[in-house]
This record gives sequence, structure tokens and C-alpha cells, in this order.
Amino acid sequence: MIRLSARFASFAMLAAFSLSAFQLSAQEQAPSAPEPAASTNPEAAFPKPDPANFTASGPTKEVVNGFLKAFWGYDDTRIWQVEAILKTPIEGISKVIIYAGDKSGKQKAGVLSVFVTADGKHMITGDDIQPFGEHPWAEARVLAQQRADGPYRGSATKDLELVEFADFQCPHCKEAQANMDKLAVDFPKARIVFQNYPLPQHNAAAGAAAYGLCVAKEGGSDAFFLFASTVFEGQDGLNTADGATLTLNSAVTKVGLDPAKIATCSTTPAIIAAVQASVKLAQDLNINQTPTLLINGRPLPLGGVPYETIKQIIQYQIKIDAATK
Repeated sequence: MIRLSARFASFAMLAAFSLSAFQLSAQEQAPSAPEPAASTNPEAAFPKPDPANFTASGPTKEVVNGFLKAFWGYDDTRIWQVEAILKTPIEGISKVIIYAGDKSGKQKAGVLSVFVTADGKHMITGDDIQPFGEHPWAEARVLAQQRADGPYRGSATKDLELVEFADFQCPHCKEAQANMDKLAVDFPKARIVFQNYPLPQHNAAAGAAAYGLCVAKEGGSDAFFLFASTVFEGQDGLNTADGATLTLNSAVTKVGLDPAKIATCSTTPAIIAAVQASVKLAQDLNINQTPTLLINGRPLPLGGVPYETIKQIIQYQIKIDAATK
């Protein structure tokens, strides 16, 4: 579920979707991408870049390629080329133009135009700002390790931390739970955290989040994940006030806890503050959709993403994180 309306897809979404998503990016002043020839070598697939199009002092071509390798390297069919790094009228802001295609040459090429900020740590694409650099998610990983305190399953360590930001009333979050269960099986050494991100347009979401935290407080993480599964199964019941009460209390009863005690707990200042702190963490991480999975700091919106793609990205993130230790 999209939290904030947006005219353009965020760059984080592009990792999980086809190259046609490039057409959603700002490209008013970008050239049309040529059709790539079938090749495993980007230099052979696209025309050679014009040195005159590299007028900015930074970022360097190596840094841009490092970012794209971190971002797209999980997909061994994807090729790209840095076409231009241009000065702009604003001191320190550079415009980067990238061509992308696939090795077969059968997929229509895309062109992406982004602006990189003076600190070299951020880029602007469409109306969104995202991390940039050869290690773009390092700061987000630290932030999540420090503040993602929701119920978790799996490892107590944070070598591989998968943080799911979800809303109990979000239909896509309900759909994502089957994949989250698969991840728990396929990555037994992962710490899989459920982080509440109730959306304001969902009347019952904040209350459900508070109930869940109280269930975790009283019964532990196992009780929480059974509660969460039950609430998602009965999600339609959250659409009315009476239905929400019945749905939440039934889920509490299923895990063997007292609904009256959990209801009282859910309205305490400490629990309300914990839900608000979880929302603040999502905002500080620039997460604007549910469900979103944070993979050692790397954001991946889960809506419509095939399980094998999610798994592939996680495996790749493990690899590149190990290489940077």
C-alpha cells in the first residue's frame, strides 16, 4: 500500500521490476536509449559514450558503476552503461544519465536520469530522494540495527537482518506473509523482524499494531507471529470498529492470552509511544510503502515481487556485505 502519493516510481522499486519502469523516471532532458546489441559486455552493447558528456567533477564513473553494481548486480542478465555525468547550474549537483538493457538485446532499453547531491551520498529521481554511493545502504543498516525493535524470529544476531515494515490492514501485507514464512525457512540464520508501520488511512491499523506489541510483551515472539497470522487471515474484519474488536480479541484468544488484559495494555502510553517510534523509524529510513523489506538496510518493496527475486536479492546482499567486512 502506498503511504504517500507519487508521480514517479522510487528508485528503490526499480530493482524488483522490469526495465520498462525506467519510463516512469524523470528524463525530460535525457536522450533516448539506443537498442542494445546482444552482448555480455556493456561497452559492446551500447555506443561508446562521448567524453564531452562527462563535465562534472563528481561522482566519478567508478562510483556510479559501484552503485549500480550494488543495486543491480543480483541480476546477471542486466547490463548498463554510464552515458553522462554532467554539471548543472547548481553548484555540486550533477546529472547522471544511464543506459540499461539485458544481455540478450531482446528487451527494450531504458534510460535513467538522476541528480546526485554535492555530498555524493544521495540522488534525486523523480520526486524521491534515495541513498547513493558504492555502499548506499550502510547508514540505513546501522539505523535499523539500532532501532528496529519489533518482534522477531530466527537469529538473535544481526549479521543478516530482514526488517518487514507492515500494516495489519494493508492487503499487500497480507499477501506478503506467505513469502515471509518462506524466508524464515530458507534463511534460518536471518533475524526477521516485524516492524509496525500503520498507515493513517487505515482506522484499525494503529490499534492492531498496539495489540500485537502487547501480545509480544505478554507471550513472546512466537505468540506474536501466531497473532499476526490470525489477524491477517481475518483482515476484512478490521474494516469496521466492531469487527476490528472481534478480530483482534479472537486472535488474542487463539494465542492463549486474555483479550481484556491485552486491550488495556494496548492503550497505555508506553505501547502507543512504541508504535509511534516504529512509524518514525520507517519515516527516517524514507520508507513510503507497505510492505517493504529492509535487507541489511537495503529497501525492497514487496508488492508483486516474485519470491525467487526476493530470495535472489537477499543472497546477493549477503555476498556484497561479506565482501565489505
